[in-house]
Amino acid sequence: MFKKLLNKDEMIKEKFKVQFFISGNNIIQKYKVVDTLGNNYLLKIFVSKTNKPRIKNNALVEAEILSHFHHKNIIGFIDEGKLINQKNELYFIVTSFLSGETLFSKFKREKILNPYFVIPLIIELLESISILHSHPDVLIHNNINMESVYLDYSDNREKPVLTNFEYARFLSKPQDSVNINHLNLNYCAPEILNDVFLPNGDLFSIGVLMFHLVIGEPLWNIDYTVFQFPNEEMKKKVLRKRRESLNLNILKLDNLSDDLLKKVIKKAINQDFNKRFNSAEEFIQALKRKIKINIFENDESLDPVVKQNKKKKGEGFLQIVGMEDVKNILSNDIIRALHEKERFEKYDIPLPNGMLLYGPPGCGKTFIAEKFAEEVGFNFIKVFSSDIASTYIHGTQEKIGKLFKEAEKNAPTVIFIDEIEGIAPKRGIQNHQSYSSEVNELLLQINNCGERGIFIISASNMPEIIDEALTRAGRIDYKMYIPPPDFEARIGLFKLYLKKKPLDLMIDYKDLALQTENFVCSDIKLIVDKAAREAEKKDIRISQNILTQIIKVFQPSVSIDELDKYEKMHQHFTKRFRERQKNKSSHIGFIKE
Repeated sequence: MFKKLLNKDEMIKEKFKVQFFISGNNIIQKYKVVDTLGNNYLLKIFVSKTNKPRIKNNALVEAEILSHFHHKNIIGFIDEGKLINQKNELYFIVTSFLSGETLFSKFKREKILNPYFVIPLIIELLESISILHSHPDVLIHNNINMESVYLDYSDNREKPVLTNFEYARFLSKPQDSVNINHLNLNYCAPEILNDVFLPNGDLFSIGVLMFHLVIGEPLWNIDYTVFQFPNEEMKKKVLRKRRESLNLNILKLDNLSDDLLKKVIKKAINQDFNKRFNSAEEFIQALKRKIKINIFENDESLDPVVKQNKKKKGEGFLQIVGMEDVKNILSNDIIRALHEKERFEKYDIPLPNGMLLYGPPGCGKTFIAEKFAEEVGFNFIKVFSSDIASTYIHGTQEKIGKLFKEAEKNAPTVIFIDEIEGIAPKRGIQNHQSYSSEVNELLLQINNCGERGIFIISASNMPEIIDEALTRAGRIDYKMYIPPPDFEARIGLFKLYLKKKPLDLMIDYKDLALQTENFVCSDIKLIVDKAAREAEKKDIRISQNILTQIIKVFQPSVSIDELDKYEKMHQHFTKRFRERQKNKSSHIGFIKE
């Protein structure tokens, strides 16, 4: 049993008088109070010493959150403070008073709710979610369920009001942790189970809520008391159930006569957050039958950022000629360390975390990364910085976290991040706050990731704008300059790109290489493609003359001035990174035929 903390007519902050106890337990107690003008309010006290409320700057985080929002379907914030009870400081919050009951109470009484009641209710809830998500600092509720939705009867109707913001968090504040043990796991989006919090995780919860209301049972049919803090055994049971396929449960939607509602729920509860509704507004428009719904039947694939996890097959370093220093480092310092972990640990040699490939665009940085993945034989994930960018402020942080969690799950894994400067720019006053948070998240994940079986390959055309903390020891350990191909490499490139095309017998590859000094790899490929088109128009074979004429009028994609800039940059980074072969350019190319 629990003890009521407040008595009738007791004064709080000399502003609120207690009228009566409403509900509570050993964790939270609720009371109806009135102010000096006779206005009714709800006072909520956080009782538990073990399950303490989230506090920041000596105040309730929930109070700070609610102070930002004023909407008819969001509980209104009035005041907050602390009470002294048996020498203990207990935090409380005062909000608007609602005359009615929780959605859980209504559902418990009626068992199944009519879709004609559910749809308008959900639309109103989504309007409140839209307010949260469209705030300049996006807010995620994280714990939408039947207990957090209150039905206010004061306006002679059942108006849904979103409450219980104890575990909400602003997207810009990843440090505001949320303990999933305190959430109703029946309704949480799957990524939350991996500590990834996204705005459309709230939309997932709304979809699960709809399913529960119209079908009459939880989506996973777990015997789990709403708003009960689970012990470890209950948590394990829930997590095991959550990993099961949704198909059997989704089939129960066939009991509905409304095909639209089936599609809406299926889209909302998709395991892949990229395939759910993009926003609360889109969700609303679907329920109002104003947009067409695209659903993905039986698709429980991973996020596109991580679903590319697979082993690369190919010839590896055999396709690269030259670049002996790079290949030696990759083979001896990295690949051996990854394959012979116990041997390197015996000699107390730290496992490598990653390398940065930098240089002019079009010089084969991506090619090298792919050949490395083939050579090492590990799982391989290739992403562009734009792949893990989010339409939501700070959503990138969440995707970075998910990327590394998936890589660790399938370790050993090579992650290749192209254009890494897009998610790791130098932090400074000129940057939006979100960039600093995203860089911090990336630094946190990369830090000693080799110990988790993850190796990072990053590539950049603009290494000078990458945050320097990324390239310190323990993160990106190796920095390698990839310049334009040298003479021998250009010969190999022409042979490679012309290999499967109809050719004249007299192709002088050395002459072509002499004519294309300072051309990058992508330039040579484009020259060959242009020559193929020219020959096709005339229905002839590709000749030396056609290739030479195209080279004469071809404008290289990287100017001499730009190449000089990169060479100076290389010298600067060589000195700064203390590479073993100072001022010595390496070359990329392909095996001779």
